[in-house]
Amino acid sequence: MANTFKNYTSDSIGTSPTTVYTVPSATTAVVIGLNVSNRTAGTVYVDAQLGSTYIVKAAPIPTGSALSVLDGKIIAETTDTIVVTSDTASSIDAIVSVLEQT
Repeated sequence: MANTFKNYTSDSIGTSPTTVYTVPSATTAVVIGLNVSNRTAGTVYVDAQLGSTYIVKAAPIPTGSALSVLDGKIIAETTDTIVVTSDTASSIDAIVSVLEQT
């Protein structure tokens, strides 16, 4: 079984749900980090989901700030997705850090 650390990024996330990470086929992923940052001049509110389950909902991120969404690790299975949405257009950058086991 191979273990590979990887980062996945998405920038300028807005009001449409954006898939930042999808677990590849024949893979289990340990999600070890999910960071989101505000790129706007006002407070934004962010949702992050694993599939249809919220990791965080309507979390406020002030101007020029960031939020580390995870307080622990999450196990994700093949085809699971991490989706990020903001209440403001083009306002969020996201980084997902994972350990993929194939």
